[in-house]
Amino acid sequence: MPARSIANATISFGLVSVPVNLYSSAESKASVSFNMLHKKCGGRLKQQYICPKDNNEVVERAETVKGYEFSKDQYVVFTPDELKTLEEKSTNMIDVIEFIPLAQVQREYVDKVYYLGPDKGGDRAYRLLTEALMDTGRAALGQYASRGRQYLVLLRPVNGILAMETLHYADEVRSTNEVPVPEGQVKPQELALARQLIEAASNDAFEPSKYKDTVRERVMESIQRKVEGQDITAEAPAAAGGKVIDLMEALKASLAGVKSEGNAKVKAS
Repeated sequence: MPARSIANATISFGLVSVPVNLYSSAESKASVSFNMLHKKCGGRLKQQYICPKDNNEVVERAETVKGYEFSKDQYVVFTPDELKTLEEKSTNMIDVIEFIPLAQVQREYVDKVYYLGPDKGGDRAYRLLTEALMDTGRAALGQYASRGRQYLVLLRPVNGILAMETLHYADEVRSTNEVPVPEGQVKPQELALARQLIEAASNDAFEPSKYKDTVRERVMESIQRKVEGQDITAEAPAAAGGKVIDLMEALKASLAGVKSEGNAKVKAS
């Protein structure tokens, strides 16, 4: 079944315009949602807005306004019309500003990924841009105005099509210097064993189909048992791993385990 377009846009670079359709690149199934119910009758509960300043009065949505907290407990209130003036005008234009080496884009900047397909009349320009990016090893960096916001985006070729990644702006990405790491040295023997462990457990291909979300599968199986009227009993907790005291011994044991698992796979095949 063909993917359904979620939006239309136009890529603009130089004097070239490429009309495109946007598609979701993935469908997340990781989250299993539960609803809040009334314990007494099983009815689904509704959320309410409560004003603690006015004797916990229940406030209807029609009586609410939006405000920005500029100081502790001090707000400046905006009307709906004023809020609209703050929004970026949605032009649905993807304005390419520059072309950069794809390898230079750090992965921590990536937020979401969309696929782009050519819209009516954009086939030739779409193929040209895709092949040019593949040929040069570069990606197109630009900005995209949509839904009242301005996004920083990266266009890159993926399996013969274009993917658009929305990126975080520089001031949104935390510096790695904020992560506390005590100073110290790596012992050569430990490094050698760690490299052997990595080599022994390495794969030259990225194969995500090998992995499944076993937690979600277990949750869904438990939900089905509840639907069928069965009780769910807690499993015995897995034994916690002991604290690593000797790093060398831990590396040796890990390496032996990986080699043993690899030999078992060879025999099984």
